[in-house]
Amino acid sequence: MAKNGFTTTILHSDRRASVEHGAIHKPMHPSSQYAFSDARELAAVFQGKPGFTYARQGTPTTTALEAKVTQMEGGVATVSFATGMAALAATFFALLKAGDHLISSQHIFGNTNSLLGTLADLGVAVTVVDATNVDNVVAALRPETRMVFTEALANPGTQVADLVGIGEWCKKKNLVYVVDNTLATPWLCQGISVGASLVVNSLSKHIGGHGNALGGAVTDTGLYDWTDYTNIALSYRNGKPSSWGLTQIKKKGLRDMGGTLAAEAAHRIAAGAETLALRMDRACSNALALAQFLSRHPKVAKIHYPGLTDHPQHERAKQLFGSRFGALMGIELIDEVDLFDFLNRLRVLILATHLGDNRTLVLPMAQTIYYEMGAERRALMGISDNFLRVSIGIEDTQDIIDDFVQALD
Repeated sequence: MAKNGFTTTILHSDRRASVEHGAIHKPMHPSSQYAFSDARELAAVFQGKPGFTYARQGTPTTTALEAKVTQMEGGVATVSFATGMAALAATFFALLKAGDHLISSQHIFGNTNSLLGTLADLGVAVTVVDATNVDNVVAALRPETRMVFTEALANPGTQVADLVGIGEWCKKKNLVYVVDNTLATPWLCQGISVGASLVVNSLSKHIGGHGNALGGAVTDTGLYDWTDYTNIALSYRNGKPSSWGLTQIKKKGLRDMGGTLAAEAAHRIAAGAETLALRMDRACSNALALAQFLSRHPKVAKIHYPGLTDHPQHERAKQLFGSRFGALMGIELIDEVDLFDFLNRLRVLILATHLGDNRTLVLPMAQTIYYEMGAERRALMGISDNFLRVSIGIEDTQDIIDDFVQALD
């Protein structure tokens, strides 16, 4: 069969995997345990044969969703989790040990920053650098460095890391390269295209898209040779070496830590994933129109959006993402505007903490997600007191613009 396009592949993923009774969607399997009529078959599944024993390690519903995410990212396999943060934590805790060193971008989500602090408390050295320049990553290398982490498109400052440059350098140094692709999504940029070893997606965001389910995923691109990674336990060094890393993440990060994706959430996310490309195209178009309009507004001090030509990584974003620049932007209002009065005047846009929803969501950063890290760290990340994060949805473009105008004016 000829290879189909992105949306066609995802739309028909379930039925091409022989869904029960000719159904179009994989049905929801809420059972927490799975029975066997043959004891030897039960033992075989525990010893590595594909199958289901206990829902904490996966169900037919989560497996079907994982297949879709793998197809989206062009990878070899995926493991799903209850949230994106669970997926990220499982990756770090399953693959890193005390004494190891992690190099991370400084332009990352607030909760991810907190997670890195926990890693440091447990003995994993963490160095944060400006990953928009690969030279900064190179300069942080130590003999004990095991992993490099960055977001493809940063939340909330929209910095675009030197993804390709970092990927090429990690390959040369044999380092595990982890890319959080949540905001770029595999529709704009597949992790495999920039040399990522592992790609993390918060399925709660654009892939699910409807704000009605939490989920996360880790996808192995197949680019990393796990035979060279010393932290893989001996018990997982069997079968195809390409599966070793994800097997350890599944066993140590999912089975042992218990961040399981529920069948109902997986079912909702799988349905939402079918329209990812359509929704992202609309949201990206809306975002560019809003950014261009607000960049000329007298009460807006600065717009952080890769689609604008004055964005520091605009040319890189064009090379990576083409004509779409994501659905997230940072907006800094002038000091004379009272941030909370402005937010309280919004009528269409929603004051909420989520991202990647069909609806446009607005949140003040310094006073909420980034409050805990303190003024000094916020300043390093470019988060001013009048900084708004705006996740653009699929509303009619003019309605989004008009709501900003009336609230500002």
